[in-house]
Amino acid sequence: MANLSVKYLGLELKNPIIVGASNIVDDYDNLKRLEDAGASAIVYKSLFEEQIQLESLQLEENLREYENRNAEMTSLFPDIEHAGADEHLEKLRKAKAAVHIPIIASLNALQKDTWTQYAELIAETGVDAIELNLYATPKDVDKDCKSIVNEQLDIITNVKKSISIPISVKLSPFYSNVLNIVSRMYDEGADGFVLFNRLYQPDIDIEKESLHFPYHLSNVEDNRLPLRYAGLLYGNFKGNICSNTGIFTGKDVIKMLLAGADCTQVVSTLYKNGIGHIAEMIKEIEIWMDAKGYKEINDFKGRVSRKNLKDPYAYRRAQYVDIIMKSDEIFKKYPLR
Repeated sequence: MANLSVKYLGLELKNPIIVGASNIVDDYDNLKRLEDAGASAIVYKSLFEEQIQLESLQLEENLREYENRNAEMTSLFPDIEHAGADEHLEKLRKAKAAVHIPIIASLNALQKDTWTQYAELIAETGVDAIELNLYATPKDVDKDCKSIVNEQLDIITNVKKSISIPISVKLSPFYSNVLNIVSRMYDEGADGFVLFNRLYQPDIDIEKESLHFPYHLSNVEDNRLPLRYAGLLYGNFKGNICSNTGIFTGKDVIKMLLAGADCTQVVSTLYKNGIGHIAEMIKEIEIWMDAKGYKEINDFKGRVSRKNLKDPYAYRRAQYVDIIMKSDEIFKKYPLR
């Protein structure tokens, strides 16, 4: 039988299917079900600094409301400085105790100093690694790109120095040069990268004339971008690549591995097909490997990367010309009505 084990962030995983951060993992019964279905690791839902700040503000209001009524009642509440994060940290401890597979914490902070502060608190829970979610929408027109990147590099450096567990960085695809930023972040201490962060963009309700953020599952077509960059990055640095977004089947996982990814993260397919679908994905990979005669993942990982293709430009934009040249042929399949 094929050996599906992989190594990611120094962790030995039984297969390349990691469950990404989502509300699915916020239930301890689900954690056990995910493990039983074959998940090799679980990324616990993010600790957001905004959430902590809001909870702390609400707590402060509650304390002020009660302080004039009965001073003893304030002892029912924790200190403000410990508010918000404590519940999340306790959930991480319980999640780690609930399963035998690795638990990776996810952190999304705002201030430069709090990244390190929260990373240290998270590391103390016993989790196996931390995934840093660095994306934040630019809000200052005067802040240049270089300063933003330098801040992110400093965050990685400081977090890496402050904790002993591995860290990965969940990137957005909106850097001028993803290959360069990955290389620089790796040099600062990032052990691996998740490509890419799926961002929720705003929409406008024209009847209510208001902004809202609809939730949509990813589509299979969304995996083309992480596939491209897995293919471009393979063999160009020593860190790990975890492909994320639009991965629904075992075949999708195989594609990412062929491009050069070390593993994948899945979420939308679990909402669509159920937790038990992980077992089906694993079976699909095993059947394909057996049919191809592959004994382990490394036998074929990166075989269709830029490094190993005869045409080194296959992953570059030059291929766009081929599509344009064949556009008449393509659009004949979709006649105008």
